[in-house]
Parts: sequence; C-alpha cells; structure tokens
Amino acid sequence: QVQLVESGGGLVQAGGSLRLSCAASGFTFSSYAMSWYRQAPGKERELVATITSAGGSTNYADSVKGRFTISRDNAKNTVFLQMNSLKPEDTAVYVCNAKHYQLHVLEPEYDYWGQGTQVTVSS
Repeated sequence: QVQLVESGGGLVQAGGSLRLSCAASGFTFSSYAMSWYRQAPGKERELVATITSAGGSTNYADSVKGRFTISRDNAKNTVFLQMNSLKPEDTAVYVCNAKHYQLHVLEPEYDYWGQGTQVTVSS
C-alpha cells in the first residue's frame, strides 16, 4: 500500500535548523510532484514547498523563502525539507504530500498524504 512516512521533526531553538525526510513507497515516486504542507493550531493548512517529479523546479511559500530548501532523491524515494533560521512561527505539524497529474488534466489523478511530524521552535 502507499506510504509516506515523515521523520526528522523535533524541538529546536529559534535560529536553529532541522532536516525533515519523507520516505515514500507503494507508488512510482519519480512520477509524482512532492510537497510539504504545514498546519499550526488556529491556522489554515499552508503549502510550504513543492518540487516537480524530476526535481527541475521548486516553489516556496513567501514565509519560508530563503530559509527552507526542498529536494528529492528519486533513487531513494525520499523527499527532504531543509529548514534553516527557524522561527517560532514555523511551529506546526509538517506533512508530506504526493500528487500525480495526467497530461492536460487539472485534478490530480492520485493524491497521497503522510501522517505528519511535529516541529516546535522555541524562543
């Protein structure tokens, strides 16, 4: 079955760094765009970063641009989120997402979600 398993979350002081990993299985990872979302208490779910299936293009939320880097290793079926210069407002559950699109179709054919990993940034 499809699995997305996040790891690397934890407690860090403001200004510190964390590296999140998402290990994927049960689907053709290299055919999927991968994203990290986050959800904090009282806030809407936020798209943090996206990387295309071949890794040729990335996009970031303005709030993390310049601090976070998304990358992927298709040989290892893993996507990463390097988070630097962390701020208390980065505190959230970070969730890995995989989407597959058919050519010229707007709605994803497949849309998979992990369970999430908690990131807490103290001041």
